[in-house]
Amino acid sequence: MGKVEGVVNGLKAEIGKIVVGQDEVVEQLLIALFTRGHAVLVGVPGLAKTLLVSTVAKSLGLGFSRIQFTPDLMPSDITGTEVIDERRSGEGEMRRELRFIEGPVFSNVILADEVNRTPPKTQSALLEAMQEGQVTVSGVRHVLPEPFFVLATQNPIEQEGTYPLPEAQLDRFMFMIKVGYPSEAEELEIMKRTTGDGGGVVGEVVSGEDVAMLQRLVREVPISDHVMGYAVRLVRATRDEGGDGGASHKGGIEVVKRYLQWGAGPRASQNLILAGKARAVLYGRNCVGVEDIEAVAKPVLRHRLIVNFAGEAEGVNSDDVVDRLLEVVRPEGVIDGRLDRVMKSA
Repeated sequence: MGKVEGVVNGLKAEIGKIVVGQDEVVEQLLIALFTRGHAVLVGVPGLAKTLLVSTVAKSLGLGFSRIQFTPDLMPSDITGTEVIDERRSGEGEMRRELRFIEGPVFSNVILADEVNRTPPKTQSALLEAMQEGQVTVSGVRHVLPEPFFVLATQNPIEQEGTYPLPEAQLDRFMFMIKVGYPSEAEELEIMKRTTGDGGGVVGEVVSGEDVAMLQRLVREVPISDHVMGYAVRLVRATRDEGGDGGASHKGGIEVVKRYLQWGAGPRASQNLILAGKARAVLYGRNCVGVEDIEAVAKPVLRHRLIVNFAGEAEGVNSDDVVDRLLEVVRPEGVIDGRLDRVMKSA
């Protein structure tokens, strides 16, 4: 774990040269990278989402490609296209043949900027590359480089004329990371760094081999049945199926019945456990604790829980529901009924 701790500390220090604050965002981003997951970053303009992703790519020594999604972007603009190439053969005659020109998706870290501003056909091309690790053009498969990460951004405002990703496609992203405003001290530091004549330079502190090593290590981190069961119960508690995933509780959990239209599927359980393993590695521990599962519950679940009309009317979002569930569902599998009574009287 000593080498891993050195790698992680080096990464955080290098990213900190450029990005001020956003420690939780950086941590979640690294967790997604080390678990071979993809992530959606949500935040208003001007919060350095693009800068953060490019800085992480530079510190990892990986190829970086930014795709600005627009309403007129075509799938071939992402995946690549075939062109007719004229070449002279050994006999001296000119021959025409098709040659594939790789698109910007052929890189290691892909920033899909404002992914909700392009039509579903183009979104699907990117999501297919995410899922399969390859693109197919004219029946020929082209394998994408490893490692391969897609980090998409969405603007929570200015939704007119956008194409929001359907829930089934959002589910393919491991994390939805919320990028918030900096504190006053952080904003002051940002002004000092960006309005002067100096600027930090990011160096490569981790090689591709180190990234592959960390990805293998994350998979090997042990997790007890106790902690794994807690992760599964937490996800199952989001479904109003008349049970709580372990404890007897008629009619499910009140907060779920009252505010959720749909709960999370099994992929959420997988991502909770993998993210918990990666977080344990980031903190230099050799096993997963309950606190690791709790820390990653929001970015894993917030885009997988569909709030119903009652929730929207009362201003309840998916993060609020996750907060309630973390209080109600305990690691021992016992549901605390006190919160239900509070919710009923609210």
